Amino acid sequence: MRILLTNDDGIDSPVIPQMKTALSAVAETTIFAPDHNWSASGHPKTMHKMLRADPVEWEDGSIAYKSSGAPPDCVALAMMGVLDSPPDLVVSGINLGPNMGYDLFYSGTVAAAVEGVICGLPAIALSRVAPFADDFSMQAQFAAKLSKMVLEHGLPAGIFLNVNFPSVAWADVAGLRITRLGRRVYLDELVCREDPRGRSYYWIGGAPPTGVPDAGTDIWAVENNFISITPVSLDITAHRMMDELKRRRLEDLWQKG
Repeated sequence: MRILLTNDDGIDSPVIPQMKTALSAVAETTIFAPDHNWSASGHPKTMHKMLRADPVEWEDGSIAYKSSGAPPDCVALAMMGVLDSPPDLVVSGINLGPNMGYDLFYSGTVAAAVEGVICGLPAIALSRVAPFADDFSMQAQFAAKLSKMVLEHGLPAGIFLNVNFPSVAWADVAGLRITRLGRRVYLDELVCREDPRGRSYYWIGGAPPTGVPDAGTDIWAVENNFISITPVSLDITAHRMMDELKRRRLEDLWQKG
């Protein structure tokens, strides 16, 4: 079995070596990561310029790949033939920062997992709430155990697992909860400045996001020092709204002729 390890913090992330060591005890693991940080990049797909995927020797003697592409590009390149053999599982992370609730629409970490699912693979996205420490070894060991379970039992088509670790020492983790996505509250502010030529430019600033800690959500879990695992489906259809739109006779808006 083969694991593709990627992220959105880039191949120089301090977490990558610990993840590689832990996952290699479960299956043959290949690093295929961006050459720079792609945090909050969403799900870009590079189609109008060339991509690079340079092989580099990893510290354990294996070959890793450093790509000019975004996290989803890394997964796509690996699946389309850059690797001699395709992976059986995509593991993305551990991200330096949480990915909960609406964060999933912004996250490059999650985008890599989604690309894995689009390619027909099971996938896991992992993130950790700040503050960070240099030692991610216990989180990496947990990721390896979870990866082993997924390799052995699989996941339904169109599903990936989104994992968030709380911001406490491993000894203080309260346990694990299977959760649903919570509701993020973003505190973005527009920062306007002028360049030396007098033209306006903008930054999106503000305080870090908060969230509504409803019981059973990923936000509630990490605020209570639990590891959160949320199964996420790529089918985001609002099924219950379909009948409502039919009751509103929305189809009558189409008048042929």
